[in-house]
Amino acid sequence: MTRSFSSTTKIPNTGVALPRAHRAYSTGGSASSGGGSGFGTFALVGLAAAAGGAYYFQDDLKKAFGGAPAAPPKPLDYQEVYNAIADLLDNADYDDGSYGPVLVRLAWHASGTYDKNSKTGGSNGATMRFDPEASHGANAGLAVARKLLEPIKAKFPQISYSDLWTLAGVVAIQEMGGPVIPWRPGRADAETAAACTPDGRLPDAAKGQDHIRDIFYRMGFNDQEIVALAGAHALGRCHTDRSGFEGPWTRSPITFSNDYFKNLLQERWTERKWSGPKQFADKTGDLMMLPADIAFIKDRSFYKYVTTYAKDSDAFFKDFSAAFGKLLELGVPFPEDAKVYNFKPSA
Repeated sequence: MTRSFSSTTKIPNTGVALPRAHRAYSTGGSASSGGGSGFGTFALVGLAAAAGGAYYFQDDLKKAFGGAPAAPPKPLDYQEVYNAIADLLDNADYDDGSYGPVLVRLAWHASGTYDKNSKTGGSNGATMRFDPEASHGANAGLAVARKLLEPIKAKFPQISYSDLWTLAGVVAIQEMGGPVIPWRPGRADAETAAACTPDGRLPDAAKGQDHIRDIFYRMGFNDQEIVALAGAHALGRCHTDRSGFEGPWTRSPITFSNDYFKNLLQERWTERKWSGPKQFADKTGDLMMLPADIAFIKDRSFYKYVTTYAKDSDAFFKDFSAAFGKLLELGVPFPEDAKVYNFKPSA
């Protein structure tokens, strides 16, 4: 027994005719045999109608009842995403009044796992969503940043986490007074933890220049780029419940500047006497530097770039923009026609 459409019913005042079903008995082929009548024929016709005519049928109904055809999805406006992230930054109850520094750290740590030899790691994948990478010691405290961005992901579901996290770093730098960072979308999220990188790919702040070079050369950076990236320590502070270290590098930890380099050269740094890990303090005890920071003024090659950036803020901003943009793109297979964005900071 099958259904066949032998007549139609008109919807009053519309001119639209709908098929009316009648029961009909058939001894023809079954659904599996593909006979000329019966359920198999009805199913094929129904599938064809669903695939080829559903849109037009619904469109006719919408017109008949005064509705408009469904609009195509709106392209993602990345400036709008930028602005939405910028609106989240200020918070008087968090650290020094801004989430900016922790968003820079999220973008940095999501990208800094890249290995140029194995072509693994980097921002593509947003693998910090999964354990064990989310629980790596270097990523302690970054759940704050990931959670902060969830409402943005919900509002703009088209954007990948990989693009969202790196864009958030760009927003934070620019909104805290830093240089424009060229950015482009096109990263794809990993589906499982199988894509996570092993622990130990990010810098260890307790170590010196040899370790620093091992980490950054593995990513493809040179000495000048390494020092430029280190200038991000103008932002934020260390927390004992995250890294074990404590304190800010500068007196304006939510303003991007070359103060990190000035402080390295102008302050007298002595080892802090406390129960925590080895770090250094200025004469007031308000500021701190880590062993990896002190390495930049002990190493001759690093030192020359520290002095350059301490004297010339414009040179630092220019070089940081290039190095940070490079960091965010390590290992990402962008389409050839991927658009590069230079975002306008919010008012």
